[in-house]
Amino acid sequence: MAKKTPSVALPSVDYRLVPIRPEAHLFQVTCTVTDPDPAGQRFALPTWIPGSYMIREFAKNIVRIEASAGGKAVGLTQIDKATWQAEKVPAGTALSVTMEVYAWDLSVRGAHLDASHGFFNGTSVFLCALGQEDRPCRVELVKPQGKAYAAWRVATSLPVAKGEKGAAALYGFGRYRAADYDELIDHPVEMGTFALVEFKARGVPHAIAVTGRTDVDLKRLAADLKPICEWQIDLFGGKAPMDRYVFLVMAVGDGYGGLEHRASTALLCSRDDLPNSNTPASGPLPEAYVTFLGLCSHEYFHTWNVKRIKPAAFVPYDLTQEAYTRLLWAFEGFTSYYDDLCLVKSGAIDSATYLNLLAKTASAVKKGPGRHLQSVAESSFTAWTKYYRQDENAPNAVVSYYAKGSLIALALDLKLRAESGGKANLDQVMQLLWQRHGRTGVGVAEEGPNSVFAAVVEVGGAATARWLKQAVTGTGDLPLERLLKPFGVTLAWEAASSLPVLGAKTGGEGSEVKLTSVYNGGPAEAAGLAAGDVLIAWDGLKLTPAALDKRLKRHRAGDQVKLHAFRRDELIEATLTLAAPAADTARLSLTAKADRAAQALRQGWIGA
Repeated sequence: MAKKTPSVALPSVDYRLVPIRPEAHLFQVTCTVTDPDPAGQRFALPTWIPGSYMIREFAKNIVRIEASAGGKAVGLTQIDKATWQAEKVPAGTALSVTMEVYAWDLSVRGAHLDASHGFFNGTSVFLCALGQEDRPCRVELVKPQGKAYAAWRVATSLPVAKGEKGAAALYGFGRYRAADYDELIDHPVEMGTFALVEFKARGVPHAIAVTGRTDVDLKRLAADLKPICEWQIDLFGGKAPMDRYVFLVMAVGDGYGGLEHRASTALLCSRDDLPNSNTPASGPLPEAYVTFLGLCSHEYFHTWNVKRIKPAAFVPYDLTQEAYTRLLWAFEGFTSYYDDLCLVKSGAIDSATYLNLLAKTASAVKKGPGRHLQSVAESSFTAWTKYYRQDENAPNAVVSYYAKGSLIALALDLKLRAESGGKANLDQVMQLLWQRHGRTGVGVAEEGPNSVFAAVVEVGGAATARWLKQAVTGTGDLPLERLLKPFGVTLAWEAASSLPVLGAKTGGEGSEVKLTSVYNGGPAEAAGLAAGDVLIAWDGLKLTPAALDKRLKRHRAGDQVKLHAFRRDELIEATLTLAAPAADTARLSLTAKADRAAQALRQGWIGA
């Protein structure tokens, strides 16, 4: 689906979407091409969605598809997993393809429809007319029939088709438009009886639409998001790159996730993460609410970093196959650094809360043995097959380009600030990337004058860029203790508990003690245990999650215990030697009696 250079006054590709049977989770979507390819028009549905680097095969949800022209059926042949070719039609005859799409994916990536609401990403429902990707697109969103849906409305950042017959009003059903197919699929849509609040950030209208049963305090949420958005807008020059922005929030019992778009974000959260009338008006915010604000901050930062400042591999997107890049550490990792940094910079949290969040990230990276085997550059490149398809061995083999990437951004920011006496920082690198790539559309290369490293050279010098290259391609631990010291911040590593360890992660349902991961070089591996084994007895006594904690409290590192377990349906016996817990939990604190230079650096960094 390569994007072509647009011509003048091109005819549009028209779409019509109807929730025909919400109770059966079916959208009906029609794509009409005014001047189809004389050789036979081809149509394709994307296989992945930008921002989520995994082949998802959205075409699997098409339950019926047919073509017509001039009121007559037209032959339609599927030629691969996501592509169809229509038969030739007479010149001057419009061609329509209608499909029914099963929508039951309650996530930020796909489509979901029932009697309570509808949600979709364009990649799940809009066919691409191949060869006509550059054509303007018009979309008619139709309200489902029945009194039960009378109060439904629409939340989307998709521009309304002003001046056209049937144009939608803001938050209404009707006609919308997009400049081309790439824009069409980059504006998710929520329809239903969502709660809504609006605010302006640096003069730009913003909206928050919350779907799901909640007691959310919308005014509080808007008041807390406004300074976060404004801090990010100011970072990139004070002018937002969109005319309007929408936060689409789905609140459920237990959930977490987000996906960025050019003028909106789709968010999934637990309803208890949201503020209500009892959320304290001052003082520390509830931890769950801080997590939600961090998620909003992360996806909003993507408005610049990945939606407009893009890897060269994404310019343009090819949604028919994987798009490989070694740069996700910069686009997801740097964004993960700024999401919480923005919270403290904008005043949403204090410096102590920020340092605690930073410590959690450092701890998460330290606890993963995979950091010794895989660099963040490799993790980026293999995201399609490893990071997004993790199995029981992932902790041993994979490093998160989100988490370690954010620590690399931290280290780079600290290094730039300390070595320049506070005159240089990572903000300046991001601003250069915005001017050179975000504003121009030129993709960020992995090497050379259009790379992140080139921007770092300009801000902090060649030696700093070489350090960054080693950090992203190497597997060593970052010298965070040394880098934090000039800022009057102390990093100490300690064990999370005094209890001995099995060298494995446990899970399971109910009273089951199941080994979900076994760590390389640990006691469980040495004893011959494997992921998936269900422990049933410890020294002849029945084992449950509660009993496991009790047993560990009665032992020390070096003690041997006899374990019985089921591997599939076979009983096995193992002798395991307990190990001492690792010092892999970070504690960050302000250094007592930090000198003036440290205080000045820290003030510039986190305002403390």
